[in-house]
Amino acid sequence: MAAAAGGDEVKLLGVWDSPFVNRVQIVLNLKGISYQYVEEDLHNKGELLLASNPVHKKVPVLIHNGKPIPESQVIVQYIDEVWRGAGPSVLPAGPHERATARFWAAYVDDKVGSPWFTILFARKTEEKIEAAVRAISAMETLEGAFGECSGGKPFFGGDGIGFVDVVLGSYLGWFVVIEKMIGIKLLDAARTPALAAWAQRFRMADAVKGVLPEDVDKVLEFLQTFLD
Repeated sequence: MAAAAGGDEVKLLGVWDSPFVNRVQIVLNLKGISYQYVEEDLHNKGELLLASNPVHKKVPVLIHNGKPIPESQVIVQYIDEVWRGAGPSVLPAGPHERATARFWAAYVDDKVGSPWFTILFARKTEEKIEAAVRAISAMETLEGAFGECSGGKPFFGGDGIGFVDVVLGSYLGWFVVIEKMIGIKLLDAARTPALAAWAQRFRMADAVKGVLPEDVDKVLEFLQTFLD
């Protein structure tokens, strides 16, 4: 297990193309936290994963000094709190601003994440398309939220990447995959120009480079192993 600042031991159980795992990796990078990454086989889940997350049996799981923390949004907030002095803060300082960020992060996983899952695993094409329409509607709502949260700055978090940036940005690699799957752009500069520009900035951030899946064919091949 890798030793982080202060001698802490940090391990992350994950799957390489999971947006929920990717968002944790991005925040660990932002904070400059050293960690050991363990790739899990979801077809044959390891004993450590099952013991660390016995309720949901899902990735990601962060193990900090032997203590497991499941659920990606919980993990991100935990990292931000435990390593408050390392790197930039992911959540805002003010209580109202923190509550607002949590609201929009929950909105993303509900209104974008749920359709994402349907597009991937629904058997009928019409179900996939209906889900895409719901996701596009959510992205249009998030276009307005970006203006409010960013205050005219580059990210939802202002000058730097924040909580909502990490949660929404973790889906960006999959948006390209979905376009190849069903021919629909969930993020389109014609519909949501501010978000399209934001996505480019997010992808270029040092903490993000090399984290999001980029090989569309590799992702589709991996996805097919769950559909056969």
